[in-house]
Amino acid sequence: MVTSRHTMVSPSSTGELDSVELETSLLKTWTDEKIFEKSVANRNDGEPFIFLEGPPTANGKPGIHHVVARTYKDLVCRWKTMQGNFVERKGGWDTHGLPVEIEVQKRLDLMSNEAIEEYGMEAFNKACRESVWTYEAAWREMTERMAYWCDLDDPYVTLHDSYVESCWWALKQMFEKKLLYRGYKVLPYCPQTGTSYSSHEVALGYKEVEEPSVYVKFKLEDTDASILAWTTTPWTLPGNVGLAVGPEVEYVRVKVTAAPEGWEGHGGAEIGEELILAKDLFKEVIRHHCEEVDSFLGSELIGRSYTPLFPGAVEKGDSTTAWTVIAADWVTTTDGTGVVHTAVMYGEDDYNLGMEVGLPAEHTVGIDGSFLTGIHPDLDGRYVKDCDQTIIELMHENGLLYREKMYLHDYPHCWRTGHPLLYYAMDSWFVKMTAVKDQLLEFNSQVEWAPDWVGEGRFGEWLRNVKDWAISRERYWGTPLPVWICTSCGHQHCVGSHSEMADMAKEGSPVSEDLHRPYVDDTVLVCPSCSSDMKREPFVMDCWFDSGCASFAQWHHPFGEEGKFENNFPIDYICEGVDQTRGWFYTLLAVSTTVFESICYKRCLSLGLILDAEGKKMSKSKGNIVDPWDHFNREGADATRWYMVTAGAPWNPLKFDSNGVRDTYGKMFLTLWNIHRFHADYAALDGFDPITSPKGIQSPLDKWVLSRLEQIVAGTTKQFEEWDFHKACRDIEEFVVNDVSNWYVRRSRRRLWDEGGSDDKLACQHTLHQILVTVSKLIAPVSPFMADVIYRNLEGTSVHLADWPEAGESDDDLIANMELVRELAETGRRIRVDADRRQRLPCSEGWIVSGPDLSQFHEILAEELNVETISLEEDLDRFQQIEVHPNRRTLGAKCRQDLPAVLQGIASGDSQSMLASIEAGNLIIAGYEITNDDIELRRVERPGFSAETLQSADGSSVSLVLDMQDTPELLSKGLARDITRRIQAARKDLDLAIEDNIALEVWMNNAPELFSSDQEWIVSETRASEYKFHLGQGEGESFEVDGATVWYKVSAV
Repeated sequence: MVTSRHTMVSPSSTGELDSVELETSLLKTWTDEKIFEKSVANRNDGEPFIFLEGPPTANGKPGIHHVVARTYKDLVCRWKTMQGNFVERKGGWDTHGLPVEIEVQKRLDLMSNEAIEEYGMEAFNKACRESVWTYEAAWREMTERMAYWCDLDDPYVTLHDSYVESCWWALKQMFEKKLLYRGYKVLPYCPQTGTSYSSHEVALGYKEVEEPSVYVKFKLEDTDASILAWTTTPWTLPGNVGLAVGPEVEYVRVKVTAAPEGWEGHGGAEIGEELILAKDLFKEVIRHHCEEVDSFLGSELIGRSYTPLFPGAVEKGDSTTAWTVIAADWVTTTDGTGVVHTAVMYGEDDYNLGMEVGLPAEHTVGIDGSFLTGIHPDLDGRYVKDCDQTIIELMHENGLLYREKMYLHDYPHCWRTGHPLLYYAMDSWFVKMTAVKDQLLEFNSQVEWAPDWVGEGRFGEWLRNVKDWAISRERYWGTPLPVWICTSCGHQHCVGSHSEMADMAKEGSPVSEDLHRPYVDDTVLVCPSCSSDMKREPFVMDCWFDSGCASFAQWHHPFGEEGKFENNFPIDYICEGVDQTRGWFYTLLAVSTTVFESICYKRCLSLGLILDAEGKKMSKSKGNIVDPWDHFNREGADATRWYMVTAGAPWNPLKFDSNGVRDTYGKMFLTLWNIHRFHADYAALDGFDPITSPKGIQSPLDKWVLSRLEQIVAGTTKQFEEWDFHKACRDIEEFVVNDVSNWYVRRSRRRLWDEGGSDDKLACQHTLHQILVTVSKLIAPVSPFMADVIYRNLEGTSVHLADWPEAGESDDDLIANMELVRELAETGRRIRVDADRRQRLPCSEGWIVSGPDLSQFHEILAEELNVETISLEEDLDRFQQIEVHPNRRTLGAKCRQDLPAVLQGIASGDSQSMLASIEAGNLIIAGYEITNDDIELRRVERPGFSAETLQSADGSSVSLVLDMQDTPELLSKGLARDITRRIQAARKDLDLAIEDNIALEVWMNNAPELFSSDQEWIVSETRASEYKFHLGQGEGESFEVDGATVWYKVSAV
């Protein structure tokens, strides 16, 4: 149900627009009246529309991009509420993860895991817990100021134990489905701090460095040739277990015939030695003189064995592919040799390829960044980055180095210590997403994506190439991985709840209510297989797993209120930036697929990036960050939100231009407010009540604008349903500015000046009321402030408790005809400009030639064209005549040197007489016979008329003709209108109310006679209770028009 309209007497008059004051005052009203809560509760019986808030992190300040996302979230939820849906909006906070830890580490100067543990994990996590709320007040303030309605008083919070417990339960479901396993993940790793880094942290520490790179010879076992491979990380060579080639890449086998000139550094090749590399890279790599022995595709190299560089460094084990050539589609010839040295444990591509083809996965480097014992006597126990030169010398001594060169490149370094990071295979827990790939694709196909190409393209491609999800992190602040492993038999157990952990706990082992580290680390479980101690794996989970569980963890499912989750799943609508396709959009679907074997969300709006006005990414260093408060405190949140929506499709990049917000405020909101003010002021003055006042008799103008209103309602609903919010709002703005303000209100001002309550005036007031009430409803989801203020003044209750308007019938013929009338009015203005006739000087008559019947609009058109009367005329010839013009081409050939005389004769002749003579065959000019071939006929207006022809919608032509001849009566009326315009401007400068009277004095010099009837018209129009008109020079303000000078004085009475 919705709140019914309050009984009221009349709208109140309004003042000038102060958008900031309007909005901030209304915020208090909403809070006092609990309008948000009422808007939700009033739809309690409606069909649920399930919205899920993507949780922001409150340890960073909100920015303009958050305003964009929250605008689209809010407008859809408001719109669906108005359509009768029950739309709960639970806020959320993402409180775990790397950004929180980084902020705390910097603040506490804890630059390694050892430093954190020395400081104390309990104290560190306590600092993290406090840090996540650093900007909570700023987020709340921004959220409320922009009128993003969601429940911030009872949000879901990922650090709450209830939320953590739901995440544990979800992981247990995956564990029991055998989707959770332990493996390796190659990550950027800092041995000095003992910490692996995410891409976010890696980006903090790139440095440009020059390091040695080497071309190494790998000797094939079935021939005397060696394959050349290039690497910029010599320390990974002891871990080499494979060589990757491109199957379709062309390779060449060459024989060294002579030494190069000026060889420097280590390496080299013997005369007669044979080398293999990509043909396209031969000239760039090889320094010796060589001859080509053979060329072939990489597919011919696959499976061939080579001798390990460091025999015994890696155990072959059960591998059948170790130290062989393997295929990899990603190998290119952009640099190197076209052959990629593969060390499984020290590169992401290497690891993935190794797992695919069965290469041995064994470390040669310890977690401290030093070579393990048994790799090589010259390397054992040494830090790998100190061994590059040693390895180069070992390769050289064994004849395995072709050449070395220094390589300048950007390489990631630890943002804490400045040391280079190592790409290192870390112990990690994975969810086997590859096992549910088909389900992921199926569920994704059921999602309504906006735009659809994100779901099929960017997101679909991500799913088609899905990898297993590494969900564990070597961190401290996060949801602990609930996996315990037996110290005796190795049995693994995943705990799915606090009670399960308590039930399995060893007697005397602490069981904390707080499910975070370090408390859960201290809980020892009893192994169900052998009764020995089980210790928890010392990982936390990827914080994206937290947010991926939001659909059910927000309700503490399955431990919370029964049925709450089931009634709110799957989600109807989510909305975030396009960068979330591999983030939240994915993890929501990944969790729902693995846990519930279900789709998670039905509709997803993927927003484009927000850039500066020049299309550049916003950043502090560039100084182009936009503070949303600058606009909230200047144009207001309404204009800011409206601008964001109308600037373009939501999925396109938004080039945020502050001038655009200012333009939006002036064009849309100032115009709408002035329409409201125009109606409300007259309604208050006349005691108009939309319920009790008689309806009056609608004019064609009223019927037209209401038909246009129905079109806008229908179009807006359809466009909202199709995600085209930008098109809908642009159409609404066009309607408000051009149809209502520039046409309907301008054409209706005099109707409301009537002192009495005429049928025409009442119809106009009811029409304006209906327009404003309906437009308020249409814009309420996007710009909720002004819509509510206007609606409250006209209807007595909040627009946010109102129903979405339903479109009625529209008269398409009426709309088309009015469009033609407006085009004719614009045509008339062009005719005046071309004829150099000022707009306020009337014409005696105008004619419409052909076209549809516009007689019901003749009065409007006459006023717009400033003509005394307008009528229909079927014969355009009445206003045109035929003129004879010379055909210079034929006459030039005929008359040659006598052409000027012939041209002069035609120009001075009478066209009708010349035509008659040509027909008779006896027109002679300057001695030459003039025929039809020698002339061109042109239709021109007869003297005193001006005309223009335009094409109507059905393809037919319509002409407008104006009589341009002046009379004393017309000159008097024109002068009266010019004087009136100046006086009305003076009234505005004096800030007079509509009903205020003035004293007026006017002097005219060299002016046409101002008839008494026109003087009376001036007095009436300007509400002059005292007035004098003089001839001759005067005093006060003055202006000139057509050679006349007019002075005037205006004062309030």
